[in-house]
Amino acid sequence: MSQDNTTHFGYQQVPLQEKAKRVAGVFRSVAPKYDLMNDLMSMGIHRVWKRFTLELAGVRRGQRVLDLAGGTGDLAMKFSRLVGDQGEVILADINEAMLGVGRDRLLDNGCGHNTRVVQVNAEALPFADNTFNCITIAFGLRNVTDKDRALRSMLRVLKPGGRLLVLEFSKPIHDPLSKLYDLYSFSILPKLGQAVAGDAESYRYLAESIRMHPDQDTLKGMMETAGFARCEYFNMTGGIVALHRGFKL
Repeated sequence: MSQDNTTHFGYQQVPLQEKAKRVAGVFRSVAPKYDLMNDLMSMGIHRVWKRFTLELAGVRRGQRVLDLAGGTGDLAMKFSRLVGDQGEVILADINEAMLGVGRDRLLDNGCGHNTRVVQVNAEALPFADNTFNCITIAFGLRNVTDKDRALRSMLRVLKPGGRLLVLEFSKPIHDPLSKLYDLYSFSILPKLGQAVAGDAESYRYLAESIRMHPDQDTLKGMMETAGFARCEYFNMTGGIVALHRGFKL
């Protein structure tokens, strides 16, 4: 099989058509414990990362927001309160198990009136051109098979003046932190996944997928190539996580 027909799944090279299926299996496995594991893995810091994302999104009442790879709905829930009764938030994910958790959470928190839950592939978004004021994708882009195609799809459905925010694990900017992060990711994280979610392999994949994801400057360049303007990124926690933002002119 030629290199053009394969892609990475963590550190493995797999046929292109298999990656989405394998990623789906990972998130089907971790969905019931996903929020608990996020808190444990990041020691709660993921809430700070997401709060900063909300601040930079600049979402106002009456706007339309697409939360891609939105999973269990924590960002969508916050956006629901920001856009109000005249706005709309679409919680979108490729994985039905994650969406099920997210749908229940939105309803339980009184956000059913201005939210919709849609199963989508980020590479081929089923929405009209110029639909959304804001798109967020938090900790999901690294799992997309064709990231360039997905970025172009996001640009298409954004309104002129709309913005994309990509919150994702990235490359630590200090070497000592990088070594400590590697030790945590490959020695501790799988054991935590086994103890809490009964699944060490899925969390080993998550650690590997982070290492295979483009670094800060590469992703910024990919967004620019896709057509986004005024692209910038903000390192958090020493570059372990970065928030990228770009606009549609």
